[in-house]
Amino acid sequence: MKLPDLEELVALRGAAHGLGLRARRPVLSGLQGSHHSGRRGRGLEFEEVRLYASGDDVRNIDWRVTARRGRPHTKLYREERERPVWLLADLHAGLFFGSRRQFKSALLLRAAALLGWVAAEGGDRVGAVIVETRPGVDGALRILPPRGREAGVLPVLQSLVAAQPCAPGLPDPASLGLALHSLRPLLQPGSLVLVMSDFSGLDDNAASALAGISLHNDCRLLRIADPLESAGLPPGNYRVGLPGMLWWLDGERSRPAWHAAWMRREHHLDAVADRLGLPLVRLSTADDVVESLPPLLREAA
Repeated sequence: MKLPDLEELVALRGAAHGLGLRARRPVLSGLQGSHHSGRRGRGLEFEEVRLYASGDDVRNIDWRVTARRGRPHTKLYREERERPVWLLADLHAGLFFGSRRQFKSALLLRAAALLGWVAAEGGDRVGAVIVETRPGVDGALRILPPRGREAGVLPVLQSLVAAQPCAPGLPDPASLGLALHSLRPLLQPGSLVLVMSDFSGLDDNAASALAGISLHNDCRLLRIADPLESAGLPPGNYRVGLPGMLWWLDGERSRPAWHAAWMRREHHLDAVADRLGLPLVRLSTADDVVESLPPLLREAA
């Protein structure tokens, strides 16, 4: 299977035309663009009053509503604004696996590239938090602050290509939580966060970070998987594992336990997404990324 290179990821820009990432809630950022923001100023249209949240401008507090309800409330005003879009790429070594057309890591890179181009074409600023998997840097992060147009997307694509795993390895159960906790203090309220992972490391620590991020931001989950993970091995004996850690496995006898373990992971991911109200898109290595993202890539209005 071919690993994505920069040329391929740049070429996905053509597939981004006509697609858009619509905000699911008012966006609260600070630069001119194509999304709504809450900020006081001349010529702005009042939109709503809601509970004051950390990061809100104290000058927008509605003192009458605050006095009447006993809790601070802030006014939101509607204005066209640019939105920060963060791509969180959980590129741990366990993603160097695939039984169909591409590795899970390759699918993640292609999805990230397409999403980055869609965001940039829509006038958003694109940044990224990328888990490193190269030898000697496992568990490290690359953080690229959001920037507009090609200046935002191209460095992200270059970093994704450099950071992708190039050999089999064990999944890092801490990488997702580390990336989420590292991203949280960097966010402006109203940012769009696209979390791309196989969610094998979705423990209580990572779920807590997701809850904090989703409180004041538009957060969406993209689960990367391979059909073999859900179906299990076909009948026969197979040598499985990693170099130096190989053992024989009977496909037919192992399938019930294999399937049960997969369903536990799926139910846990569904439960977290439902509890936090987060959209969840499932991507498969068997599918072309341009065809598998329609639930998230809608036609621009």
